[in-house]
Amino acid sequence: MKKLVVINYPQRWVLDVPGVEVISPKEYLELEKYAKMKNARVFNLCYDYAYQTRGYYVSLLAEARGQKVIPSVKNILDLKAHAIVKSISEAQDVLIQKTMKHIRSSEFIMSIYFGRNLSPQYDKLARELYKLFQAPLLRARFVRNADKWELSSVRTIPFKEIPDHHIPFLYQFAEEYFMLKRYDKARIDKYKYDLAILVNPQEKAAPSNKKAIANFVEAAEKQGCYVELITKDDYSRIGEFDALFIRETTAVNHHTYRMARRAQRDGLAVIDSPESILKCANKVYLAELLTLSKVPTPKTITIHSENIKGVEKKLGFPCVLKLPDSSFSQGVVKVSSAEEMKVKLREMMKISDLIIAQEFLPTSYDWRVGVLNNEVLFVCKYYMAKNHWQIINWGTKVKNDMTGNFDIFKIEDVPQYVVDIALKATKLIGNGLYGVDVKEVDGKAFVIEINDNPNIDAGVEDSLLGEQLYATIIGHLLDNVKR
Repeated sequence: MKKLVVINYPQRWVLDVPGVEVISPKEYLELEKYAKMKNARVFNLCYDYAYQTRGYYVSLLAEARGQKVIPSVKNILDLKAHAIVKSISEAQDVLIQKTMKHIRSSEFIMSIYFGRNLSPQYDKLARELYKLFQAPLLRARFVRNADKWELSSVRTIPFKEIPDHHIPFLYQFAEEYFMLKRYDKARIDKYKYDLAILVNPQEKAAPSNKKAIANFVEAAEKQGCYVELITKDDYSRIGEFDALFIRETTAVNHHTYRMARRAQRDGLAVIDSPESILKCANKVYLAELLTLSKVPTPKTITIHSENIKGVEKKLGFPCVLKLPDSSFSQGVVKVSSAEEMKVKLREMMKISDLIIAQEFLPTSYDWRVGVLNNEVLFVCKYYMAKNHWQIINWGTKVKNDMTGNFDIFKIEDVPQYVVDIALKATKLIGNGLYGVDVKEVDGKAFVIEINDNPNIDAGVEDSLLGEQLYATIIGHLLDNVKR
């Protein structure tokens, strides 16, 4: 993807980064080649972003041309809105107070160049402000009222106002931002799209193991992508990519949802979509959706403080209690008596006002139906962990006993009613990548849950399709980039 730095006097920008073209606002606004340039990313460093100035129109027309631009018109307007600056100040209050506590003056000015500050002690706050305002060159003003610091204003810095002794740092931060190796000529010639894969290296039960991630990277590169593995710390860089693929366990009140939402807002193709995370991550929502849509599930009751009595009579024992945002068998417990239920509900209601109670259907395995774009991708049987009622036993210290075995099946060898119920369930969510857990009892299928980021592990879900599994998923993601 072509990178354009738009600055009033290009000759003053002495940093030469391969793959980054430096041009004037006049060239960008008037030359036809820039108007027709596809897959371009524009870094607007104009002196002034005021309404109807050239700097304003660079961002406005970049958006009209379908190019990605920093700052966007929305960010430019946010910088002028005192109420937005004030609300952000309150949201970042703890960090602001911690960062400023040693400063004795009543005012402090912070320069932010490509999300960085000259002093490492202010770097974290600088990054947070850059994430919020998304402009390459910023100046933040803080004032002390009594014993409390407040963010008074944030504005863009014209290049001409940057002090001479800051210039070397600016170029250093810009070079790091543009990632010299990423934007070299060979990469530009080879790759059409930039793909970010969100991972958490510390996650114990990630949706994909390291080998699977490597397979996704290889599949994406074969389809014309430059691929970068990112983490939650790269939130501010989402706009640099064309697509985001989340391979970290998702949740609503979590950075995975915020990054998905940011990606969608910035026009990226994204798996998992924020809508899918919202719908799948909360079991209360899923229970209501599946019930209203007449999708067979185990008998389910949503418990709150006023309807606890009598639940055991409706479900019997044992039954299963679930926190609404539980995943990978965590936050899910089986209770076998009224007293045990009372204790567990008391613990769970400290976390959530609503709890899911579900009929216990004992089986030796769960079907997992992988669905992409409303078509079945793979079907597995996950067997229960040794001497346990779930496929993952988080309570054991014996590694080999934590998970059960698996079998993978050709789609035509799977009972049709299992496939049908999985497709019926996922159509209620969207056309993304899902994993449907299904229990089969006496020739009938029951949906247990729908996962928005199903396991894709090398050696398990790819056992039949191999490389094709990864290529199909990446291909679907890139199809949404092209639209």
